[in-house]
Amino acid sequence: MRSETDTAPTVIPDIASIKEFVGRNLGTSAWITIGQERIDTFASATGDYQWIHCDVERARRESPFKETIAHGYLTLSLTPVLLAEVVTVENCETVINTGLEKVRLSSPVLAGSRVRMSAKLVGTRDMPGGAVRATFGIRFEVEGSTKPACHGNVTYVYYPG
Repeated sequence: MRSETDTAPTVIPDIASIKEFVGRNLGTSAWITIGQERIDTFASATGDYQWIHCDVERARRESPFKETIAHGYLTLSLTPVLLAEVVTVENCETVINTGLEKVRLSSPVLAGSRVRMSAKLVGTRDMPGGAVRATFGIRFEVEGSTKPACHGNVTYVYYPG
């Protein structure tokens, strides 16, 4: 997804080095367009066909946004792929997403909008077997808007090989 003009991800050389990045802004992903086709595909995957997401004509007539909007969970579901654009931990065998905390859906993402995600490492915790739990503060911004679409924390556990 990343274009040639975007910066490379922050590279953390190994699991033991993760702690050295606490408090650091790790970067920003490339922009991604949230088109109606993506919204409809997400609705098919989840069974959430609420009109504000899927009925373009009704949304134009009745929605306060005059457009369909992406599901909040669609925006949030982009976290794994966009976080991988922002940060890479090398020399690690397995990575598991273990949860979300303090997630807020602050602003709608209109169909056709572009979003990107920035991340900051906010904390770590040592785990058994040399693994490290890392908590990232994430923020999705919508191009042209000053208010984030979504923000919160996501936690991953990095396991050695």
